[in-house]
Amino acid sequence: MQKQGRHLERSGSKRALDAGGGGGDDDDRATKRPRVPALASVIVEALKVDSLQKLCSSLEPILRKVVSEEVERALAKLGPATPARIQGRTSPKRIEGPSGSNLQLQFRSRLSLPLFTGGKVEGEQGAAIHVVLLDANTGRVVTSGPESCAKLDVLVLEGDFNKEQYEDWTEEEFENYVVKEREGKRPLLTGDLQVNLKEGVGTIGELIFTDNSSWIRSRKFRLGLRVSSGFCEGVRVKEAKTEAFTVKDHRGELYKKHYPPALKDDVWRLEKIGKDGAFHKRLNSSGIYTVEHFLQLLVRDQQKLRTILGSNMSNKMWESLVEHAKTCVLTENLSENQRMFADTLVKLAYDDWISVVEYDGKELLRFKQKKKSITTEVILQMLQLVTLLHMV
Repeated sequence: MQKQGRHLERSGSKRALDAGGGGGDDDDRATKRPRVPALASVIVEALKVDSLQKLCSSLEPILRKVVSEEVERALAKLGPATPARIQGRTSPKRIEGPSGSNLQLQFRSRLSLPLFTGGKVEGEQGAAIHVVLLDANTGRVVTSGPESCAKLDVLVLEGDFNKEQYEDWTEEEFENYVVKEREGKRPLLTGDLQVNLKEGVGTIGELIFTDNSSWIRSRKFRLGLRVSSGFCEGVRVKEAKTEAFTVKDHRGELYKKHYPPALKDDVWRLEKIGKDGAFHKRLNSSGIYTVEHFLQLLVRDQQKLRTILGSNMSNKMWESLVEHAKTCVLTENLSENQRMFADTLVKLAYDDWISVVEYDGKELLRFKQKKKSITTEVILQMLQLVTLLHMV
């Protein structure tokens, strides 16, 4: 019993010493021990994780749908048609034709501007407006296959449909820019509103605008072209559009340039000559009132004509003016080569005007040749032409 008592006493004193002497080490361990987060922080973090999981769960179907649509679109561009239905929805029309070609319509002619209500829509200088079906991968006209003989619809688009021809757009986007007539008005565009392709090429017929373009947001129209219903089923053919243009009321046609101009047209019907403008007044003051007067002086003394117009007419303006004037049809009986020869003869006639005599087709008055003069045969042709020009 005494031994046990002493043992307990020694053990107690040892524990007391350990408690007293080792207290510093315990304090160090306590300070190094990681701090347990508060209960509120744990709850907040748990709620955040839960909310994020719920958000991801709700977004997942939407993201899957978007990704699916984009994959379908990419497959449609890169290869043959995708299966009829992918994940329960119908596949969009293929952009490619049967042979993998990328089909698109295109206007090959630029329009003659400005356009007026009641007037015919024409190409530049009165030319026809041609359209083609292209394989955008090669840039060539599609001349074979059912698409090459499709029927097309001609329609009017908003002028602010600003996507470039090389950019892609959907049928829905194109449809959103189609312009209909104003309420209570006649159809906006009348005439031949369909075009038949033949070997991938077509020509637009007579088109007439019945209303101006001032009432729509962009104040401009475009002509559009798309495949008619019932043609090219299952194949996406990209639509075509022209540049934006203004359609004015027919009252403005009083000042319209003529293509081609006529000899008796007022000289301001030529390009770069504005009615009652500075150039018009300069020409009138020099006795040039008609296209015929302009052409006569152009052949006789081009430099004098240029001087009359003055330095405000640039070289580029002059070239456009002369080019337009030369499209004037003098007579349908002359070929292009004959017209060139006629220009030379007329210039010679003006240069040697004192020696020119009228020729009535029956007799030629005696002609005294001067030094360096041309032969009698050429003089005869020259005088015949001068007489012809006066008769036109």
